[in-house]
Amino acid sequence: MSRVLGLDPGLGTTGWGLIEADGNRLSHIANGQLKTNAAAPLPERLADLCSQLEALIAKHRPEAAAVEEVFVNKNPQSTLKLSHARGVALMCAARAGMGVGEYAPTLVKKAVVGTGGAEKAQVHAMVSRLLPGAKIAGPDAADALAVAITHAHHLASARRIA
Repeated sequence: MSRVLGLDPGLGTTGWGLIEADGNRLSHIANGQLKTNAAAPLPERLADLCSQLEALIAKHRPEAAAVEEVFVNKNPQSTLKLSHARGVALMCAARAGMGVGEYAPTLVKKAVVGTGGAEKAQVHAMVSRLLPGAKIAGPDAADALAVAITHAHHLASARRIA
């Protein structure tokens, strides 16, 4: 069995989801959202996000992490802020010694829902179905759990091939 931490990075809200995977059998451990103060300067927000992620990793001790890749917004400033948060997520996971998978949003949607153009509500519904009984803390947490599920399936496939 392995614990997989999925992250849906965002500067305002970073969704996280932790699952346990035994081959293709998945079970929900926890999920939630990490929030930063929108009124604080960017460096403080990034430091706060880092502290929250480090505490989360120390508490749950995942063996692997997966982070959603950046999609390009129409607003370049939003894309840059998302990229900063994603960098913090990658750094925290790497500093904790975890292997980190990176997945495009369309690949995550295709892996969980079956189509890369799925809506957020469809992702949430499928995550709820794949992890019965899980109380999901919002759309960012559902996306993070979907990223974790995608990574768990990729890890299981890689083990079978090896």
